[in-house]
Amino acid sequence: MEQKSMVWRMSVNERKFIETALASDLRVNGRCPFDYRRLTIKFGREDGSSEVQLGETHVMGYVTSELVQPYRDRPNEGTLAIFTEFSPMADPSFEAGRPGESAIELGRVIDRGLRESRAVDMESLCVVAGKLVWSIRVDLHIIDNGGNLVDAANVAALAALLTFRRPECTLGGDNDQDIIVHDPKVVEPLPLIIHHLPIAVTFAFYNEGDIMVIDPTHKEESVTGGKMTVTINSNGDVCAIQKAGGEGVVPSVVMQCLRIASVKAADITSKLKNAVEVYNTERALQKVKRHPSNMVHQVSVADITMEDKQDEDMPGHQAKMACQPEIGSSQDDERKVDTRRSTNADSNSSGTHADAFVGGPSKWGLYPLRVGRCQVPGTIRPV
Repeated sequence: MEQKSMVWRMSVNERKFIETALASDLRVNGRCPFDYRRLTIKFGREDGSSEVQLGETHVMGYVTSELVQPYRDRPNEGTLAIFTEFSPMADPSFEAGRPGESAIELGRVIDRGLRESRAVDMESLCVVAGKLVWSIRVDLHIIDNGGNLVDAANVAALAALLTFRRPECTLGGDNDQDIIVHDPKVVEPLPLIIHHLPIAVTFAFYNEGDIMVIDPTHKEESVTGGKMTVTINSNGDVCAIQKAGGEGVVPSVVMQCLRIASVKAADITSKLKNAVEVYNTERALQKVKRHPSNMVHQVSVADITMEDKQDEDMPGHQAKMACQPEIGSSQDDERKVDTRRSTNADSNSSGTHADAFVGGPSKWGLYPLRVGRCQVPGTIRPV
């Protein structure tokens, strides 16, 4: 009794206002009859987690996998299961714990659109035929109920499946019968093979089917006479149709709904693919390891010129270099070296080699002005 008293009920004036506005092709939030609310798709840090917001409706999806035994009638195919969780935080009418009728209906509609349409390749989930296959589980958590839970939960399930990656497993052991599940950090996990994207589009009918709108809100659902959910892909292939409510729908209206749903499905598919592409790009950039550059830089030292010597000139040059005194740190040694080199330069001005230092000690480099290739390497590697 306490749970029933918490159920939200619309007043008579609000009901009449919404019905009068719909009869005039107007909606409470200012949309046209065939306009969707704003769709936002986000992804979590882990693969296989998504967050979808359709107007005020907020749904989260999470995909997990485990190795199980296959069914006997399908030994080469994996399994796919949809589970929904309705929290009382999303709507006071939702009961905690055991799932209610709305939760079971939501799970069945999404499961029928995904599994029975063969959107996910089940044969690719087989590890050992008849022994082990991958079981894919999709958990949908309703955070806020703003109306049209089916469409939002369907997009959340598709977004989670598109970004999910299962671990790579191989056969090993002595007889090649042991299953080795590789760590995702060591071996890149594998994404699921999805052939097409079945998109759910929900229609609401009023005034015995004369008025039809798309993407009803929570208040519009409370006054509707019936709903119909069409699951269709961007190619126009009808995957499933779910009719709920007491009001009947004529075949001409059903065909009109299919044409409208085909256009809306193509638009939602484009948004979903763009969001997944952005996520995959960011994921690839995060996995790139950037190493420091180890390139060798050539450093040019001032006042040093490189000159190749002939083999016959090397002994004479080495003897001449051996006669030169070492450059010390004291000023007396510097004066002696400067005087000796200037005297040798005057006496050997007509020689073949000019080995004099240019300027004083402040302009001396690391090596003499002209040195051979064997003394100084051509490339200097900075430490």
